[in-house]
Formats: sequence, C-alpha cells, structure tokens
Amino acid sequence: MIDLKQLREDPERFREGAALKNVSVDIDRILELDARRRGLMTEQEGLRAEQKRIEKEMGPQIGRLSGQLKKAEGQERERLQRELEELKSRPAALKERIQGLEAELARVTPELEALLLQVPLPPDPDVPRGKGSEDNIEISRWNPPHFDTARSFEENRGFKPRTHIQIVRDLGLADFERGVKLAGSRSYVLTGDGMLLHNAVLRYAFDFMTLKHGFTAMSVPVLVKEEAMVGTGFFPAGREQAYHIEESKRRSADEEGEGADAGGGQDLFLTGTGEVGLMGLHMGEILDEALLPLRYTTVSTCFRREAGAAGKDTAGLYRIHQFDKVEQVVICRADEAESRRWHRQMIAYVEELLRSLGLPYRLLQCCTGDLGVKNADMVDIECWMPGRGEIGPDGAPTGAYGETHSASRLYDYQCRRLNMRYRPGGEKGQGPTTFCHSLNNTVLASPRILIPILEIYQNEDGSVTVPEVLRPYMGGKERIG
Repeated sequence: MIDLKQLREDPERFREGAALKNVSVDIDRILELDARRRGLMTEQEGLRAEQKRIEKEMGPQIGRLSGQLKKAEGQERERLQRELEELKSRPAALKERIQGLEAELARVTPELEALLLQVPLPPDPDVPRGKGSEDNIEISRWNPPHFDTARSFEENRGFKPRTHIQIVRDLGLADFERGVKLAGSRSYVLTGDGMLLHNAVLRYAFDFMTLKHGFTAMSVPVLVKEEAMVGTGFFPAGREQAYHIEESKRRSADEEGEGADAGGGQDLFLTGTGEVGLMGLHMGEILDEALLPLRYTTVSTCFRREAGAAGKDTAGLYRIHQFDKVEQVVICRADEAESRRWHRQMIAYVEELLRSLGLPYRLLQCCTGDLGVKNADMVDIECWMPGRGEIGPDGAPTGAYGETHSASRLYDYQCRRLNMRYRPGGEKGQGPTTFCHSLNNTVLASPRILIPILEIYQNEDGSVTVPEVLRPYMGGKERIG
C-alpha cells in the first residue's frame, strides 16, 4: 500500500506511476473519498468534544433548573420545563449525529481502502520506460568457459542438442503422462535420478544461502489466510493466479444435519512463493532496529494457476502448476541507499550460485510495464536453455534464454500493508515508528532450473554430467544415464 499522505501531496506521481505500469486506478476518486473521510472524522471529533463538554456542564445546569422549577409557576414554569427538556435531549441528539457520521464512515472507508490496495508503487525514476517484457533491457551476460551462447550448441559441444523433454523421457527422469493423469495439465512426476537431482539443487541452494551466506533458515506455511496475500501485495491484482480453498463455505454433516452454527472457518490460499510466508511472519509487529536487516531463506512448495498462460510452454517442466523454490527475503531499515545495496547483493548471490553451477545466464533490467504493482525496481535473471527458441535449418532448436529468477526492490510497499515497523533507536528509542523496507529474490526454483542443467550438461551418448557442486548431494554420482 502506498503512503496516502504522499498521494495527497503529489497525486500526479501516482497517476503517472500507474500509467507506466499499465494499471488502471481512479486516483481522483481516492482523493475525493479521502477528503470526505477526513471531513467526517473531523466533524465527529468536534461533536465528541462537544458531547464531553455538555456532559460535564449538564449536571450543575440540570440541578439549577430543577431547583428553579420547583418554585416557578405559570408561564415561567413552562419555560423552565422546556429548557430542562431541551438540555436533557442534547446528548441524545449529539449521539445520534455521531452515529450517523459513523455509518457514513462505514460506507466511505471500505471503498477507499479497496482503491488504495489497487494503487501500484511508482517505479523508480531510473527504471527504463516500456510497455512490457519485450522492452526489458539486457544489463550483462555470463558464459562459463565450456559454453559460449554466441555459438550454436553443436559448435560448442560437437553434436545436436536434445530438449529437456527428450532427455527426461530417455533417461526416465520424469513421467508426464502419469502426472497429468493424477493432477491434470501442467503436471508431472519426477522419477529416479530426476527426483534426486531436483532435491540436490534445492539442498545445494539452501545450504548456499544459510551455511555460506548466513541467512536464517525458516520454514513457512504454504497455505495462508487472505490477509497474508493482501499484505504481501499478491492480492488483489494477482488473485486469479492463486488456488483458493473456500473453507468459509464448508459445512460438516453435523452443521447441516443437526443445526449447529454454520461456517467452516476462514478461506485459505496456496502461495506461489515462499516470499508470502517469510514476509508475513512479522506482520503487525514493531521490530527492534538492532536486529535489522533480517535475512531469511526458505524452501517451499509453490502453486500457481498460470491463468492467462493458455498455449504457452504447455509441455515439459518450464511452466507448471506446482514446483519447489528456495527464496531469499531481506527486511531492512527505511533507507533507499540501503535497499539498493541489498538489491545488488541479492542479485550477486544468485550470480555466484549460477556460476558455481556453470550455467550461462544474463541479467535483464525490467521496464516500467513489466514491474508488477508492488516493485519499485526488478531485475530478471535468465538462464540459457539450448532446447528453447526456434527450430533451425538443421532441425535442432537454436536455444534461448528463459527466466529463472526475479529480484525485486519494494521499499515500504509490503511493510506498510503488513503494518511491519521498527522504532529508530531500538525498542526504547524515541519518536514514531517507521515502516521497514523489503526485498526478495529467487535463489533457485526447481524443476525449472533442471532444464538448463540437463540441456547444457547433456552428452552425445545420451547421458548427463552432474555439475561438480551437486555431486555431494547425489551420493557422489558424476553422471546420469
């Protein structure tokens, strides 16, 4: 959620930010509702102050009028009687007016809050402008000594490449048919060495972040309440991508048959990234500044409906409904320079990881139209996958980069929605609390990362060489097949 005070002071920044991100939101309506709500609250506060004053003064006045009434006669008595009744009725009239304002606030506030949740974080000024992923800009690329992406696979390795789909079928590393039978389209079953390799890359990435780089290992729920999805910025814009468990509609046999209270609890959602759980851990908390930055990593199963992806990468392991991911999250002080430093560092961790695996990759600066609602800046990392791309004249794929990581800088956008703050100076510090900054980046997602590993390390005899750093996690195995 954006800072409403900033929106009031500079609405044009947020109008432009929404337009740059291709997000439609009515900023003028937000300002109108905000002004109305503030006016109602000011009036309500004034009436409550008057109500307290009247209650304080009314006792002596009632006593005085009651004493005068006992001695009065005729018209004077009628006048005093009317004055006394009017005095007694004033608190009730004020209470009724206050309740009316409360009802009006109850109508205005939900619409305002719903609109505020739709306002995207404006992109940083140094983010290049563009409509979508086609306008992203390559920052850099890296090739291992054994593979040059400027040359064809056959020029690099001396034989035509097979796609990962062919490799996993030939070596028995995955069973797509039984996966689809069990769970429908975009499903799979990793088998034998395929499952071992999947576990090996996840364990290696997790150890890489925790044992080598000092991140705190965490486990997090993958089934969460709606407030966690809203708080982390995945709702409302990404609601169509999440699997929804409608617990609120559940009815037990006892509830229906025996007339027990209806209701089956809160609705739950399957998360599409460990970021939701890691960020949601501290929602509603005031953190000790001395503990910042918090550096967390988790490995979790992730679920994505892939809504809107009909016809895209329907075969193989690239675009699937369920996968496992090692995620890194940093929660730091509200300082732009510090956020930028951590953004660079989190990308550097991934570059180090990919280089240790010997996988060619490139960094892409995402343009404004490809940032998503919650990011001030985002850098994608793409690995070279020889089995992707167009089919060349020789009948073999030409190869192409495929996204494997996204590194995001969010400033206080998530922490404001999650109400996650710290007090400068520590727990006993003076002054108001401040919303934290947050960042996240994929460490490694599998089985997608298996695609470049299998395709880059395939051998002419049909086998696959296991990258050296993964061999300890594969029981010392050097080759699959």
